[in-house]
Amino acid sequence: MFIRSFRLAVIPAAACVACYTSVWAADEAAPVAPAASAASATPPAPSASAATAAPAEATVTTTTPAAAAAKATSLDTVQVTATRQPYRTLYATGATKTDTLLKDLPQSVRVMTADLLQEAGVTKLADVLDLGSGIAKQSNLGGLWDSYSMRGFTGDPNFGSDYLVNGFNYSRGYNGVRDSANTATVEILKGPASALYGRGEPGGTVNITTKKPLFQPAQTVSVSAGSHDAYRGTADITGPVNDQIAYRVNAATEKAHSYRDEVGAERYMVSPSLIWALTEDTTISYELELSKQRATFDRGVVAVNGVLGLVPRSRFYGEPNDGKHTIETTGNQVFVQHAFNDAWSLQSGISFRESSIEGVSTEARFLQPDGRTLVRQRRTRDFSASDLSGRVELLGKLKTAAIVHNVLVGVDAYRFNDKRKQFRVANAGSIDIYEPVYGQVPPAMTLSTDTKETQRSHAVYGQDQIDLSAQWKVLLGVRYDSYDQSLDNHIKAATISQSLSATTPRAGVVFQPSKTLSLYTTASKSFRPNSGVKSDFTSFPAEEGKSYEVGAKLDSADSKITSTLALYKITKNNVLTPDPADPNNFSVAAGEVESKGVELDVSGEVMPGLRLSGAYAFTDAKVTRDTHDFLVGRQTANVPRNSANLLLVKSFALDGASSASFGGGVNYVSEREGAVAPSLATDDFKLPAYTTVKLLGSYNLDKHLQLSLDVDNLFDKTFYTSSYSQVWVYPGSGRKFTLTAQYKF
Repeated sequence: MFIRSFRLAVIPAAACVACYTSVWAADEAAPVAPAASAASATPPAPSASAATAAPAEATVTTTTPAAAAAKATSLDTVQVTATRQPYRTLYATGATKTDTLLKDLPQSVRVMTADLLQEAGVTKLADVLDLGSGIAKQSNLGGLWDSYSMRGFTGDPNFGSDYLVNGFNYSRGYNGVRDSANTATVEILKGPASALYGRGEPGGTVNITTKKPLFQPAQTVSVSAGSHDAYRGTADITGPVNDQIAYRVNAATEKAHSYRDEVGAERYMVSPSLIWALTEDTTISYELELSKQRATFDRGVVAVNGVLGLVPRSRFYGEPNDGKHTIETTGNQVFVQHAFNDAWSLQSGISFRESSIEGVSTEARFLQPDGRTLVRQRRTRDFSASDLSGRVELLGKLKTAAIVHNVLVGVDAYRFNDKRKQFRVANAGSIDIYEPVYGQVPPAMTLSTDTKETQRSHAVYGQDQIDLSAQWKVLLGVRYDSYDQSLDNHIKAATISQSLSATTPRAGVVFQPSKTLSLYTTASKSFRPNSGVKSDFTSFPAEEGKSYEVGAKLDSADSKITSTLALYKITKNNVLTPDPADPNNFSVAAGEVESKGVELDVSGEVMPGLRLSGAYAFTDAKVTRDTHDFLVGRQTANVPRNSANLLLVKSFALDGASSASFGGGVNYVSEREGAVAPSLATDDFKLPAYTTVKLLGSYNLDKHLQLSLDVDNLFDKTFYTSSYSQVWVYPGSGRKFTLTAQYKF
């Protein structure tokens, strides 16, 4: 048993996804409903190392202050008993923008908790997503950013894949590889999220909740060293400024060479945040995120006439003298919460981000008929973007006889500006793929792109979570978006603009025949505006999606293991496909993709000290309509029909205060289509299936110091994670060792 004491504010626990409502749950992975106003809470000290964390009965002493803690003269005490379970959380805020129990949601949701991320050795968003079901890596712009598909659907390739940070879109603009140093949890939300968030892919989205300030001091630092001269350091410092204000600072820096020749990267991230309890009913919070990445632009290796493995995975076909691409991002988020009474509250937020990417790259273009001479192109990118968005939401509870309505009504808007200037030369000199010689003098480049795109959107939305009885629950939601887009082409001295609108509903039903079993069904729609123009320089219609899903959620009788089984069917039309009249330069919105599949996610503690995380997905994602007949019936690129992963970790108590853990993981990905946009049948090729194994272990000398060792790709398997074409194939890393020391003050 352990005792936790904190002050409970008036704001209901059903608070916004982006606000500071989960201070304790986010850091402790505790299933107790968090106090909605973190600023008025006194959270507990951080838990022991995740490697040794064991389930414990928790008695929480909750006190309700008067107008202010300093003036409090009497306290009411409530005893709340709960059990903290490894790899588990009971809530997911991103699915409904409320603290809704996972078992009450009519959709598949997987929450990657802080203890799971630490034990799995996660440092990047891509590492987190490898633990989920139905998520596949996609072509990643030369390794510069995160790109993935969910249930067979990929986001806009011009900006990387969609994800949210504290409920705000973070994919409009230019992000580097997302670091996890300030990540508390990662919510994988399957199915369309357009009814709450607007534009998006029908396969699902990811919501990252960041670490929040605590009112109890805590400091953690770590240093890592590993293969390929990889070095990393992190810091996490939090505590109170006074009784009303708390702070937190998360920081990370890393530098590494690569298993790839001539490739390297440097990254840093700093994220300070503040929370202020203005009154017992009002909380204001601010979060800043600064990141910078300098990385080699690397398109990978070549499949010679569709055959992989003829060149080593280390071979680099760019030019070392091009230097590195630089990506910089500055993000600001402000949140305000106010409780009117126990039933009604207001939550609002503003997000402003600036981002840019700049650099020179020499890239493969096509392979000559001799099978060894690679023709290359050269490009200079100078892109920048700004994204301002805001929202206001009213939450409340209404009772009609025995029926309870948990309602949310909101409005939001955003303005996004994207400036792109690119210079290019189509033939920057050839290179022998078997005996490359670097240092060729490149020809001069000419201006090929000079555009400014502006997007404006505003929306109104509503949601009603209806408790019909203890067993039956209904979710209804609808959103209306109005969207304006303009594109200034400075080279052609032309402006193209369009206005769109979309109504995206969703509805779901949950039936709970017992306390451990939930059965659900849901239907929803999605939309996503297409960027760019057709050959006649007019805009594209928006992509539209429809999704249907049924599933079951089962918890073990002792609540230590949770699982979700989902079956779905999704259709998306108005997908861009190469224009038959000019496939190399223009597209038409004539494509349709259908995805059907089965997914299973399991996590928890299978026996004392033994923790499990597992997932399996069968994904049948096919092109059902296209301008090229040979593509119809083809699996979408980089999406495996079968994929699975498993992680097992066992902890051991040793003499005194020391402890240890040991575990391993397996990841399987089946064969995939390799060409994203083939114009001829001969462009098609396959990425082979692969299985990789990892080992991980840790030793805790005491409650302060932990040493850990991770070994990725234990058997040094050669494999390929993703591709765009036969000359842009990205190989996976060979065997890699990482040693980490972490100290908690």
